[in-house]
Amino acid sequence: MTEFVQQRHKEPVKLAREREILVACEPMRSNVNLSSILRTVSCFAIPKVIASGQAKVIGKVARDGEHQVEVKIHRSLPPVLKKLKADGYRLVGLEQTNDSRCIFDYRFERRTCLVIGSERKGIDPENLALLDDVVEIPIWGLPYSLNVANATSMALYEYCRQFPEG
Repeated sequence: MTEFVQQRHKEPVKLAREREILVACEPMRSNVNLSSILRTVSCFAIPKVIASGQAKVIGKVARDGEHQVEVKIHRSLPPVLKKLKADGYRLVGLEQTNDSRCIFDYRFERRTCLVIGSERKGIDPENLALLDDVVEIPIWGLPYSLNVANATSMALYEYCRQFPEG
């Protein structure tokens, strides 16, 4: 029988190359959610988060993530998304829509900007119109949707599973 010995805070896995995914967040009602997203982004060695609105990072929640990740705050997302698209990023929204693709079946492109909507309103229609694809995480129970930070973590995990080397 194998004896498992806990190893808390193992050294991070070294990536062969820098990740080419960015996260763009619509204005969040809760800076706790934004800070939780930042912690996840840091754990996955994602280089940049673009936030909008009155975003503020809570250090105790982000757990050093704000020191590892470039955080850019913009008044609104549409101009930023248009520039990212022109720079060759595939704009992928995480949202439930009439034509969302199941994240289980979706193949991310390496150069992706994952667009995250606000907790209550989701992705604004103006931003939704700019997206190349929309993915959703299947839900089998109530309340019909996941917390925005949890859903973002799951989507980023799937991207990293598809590109484990960076």
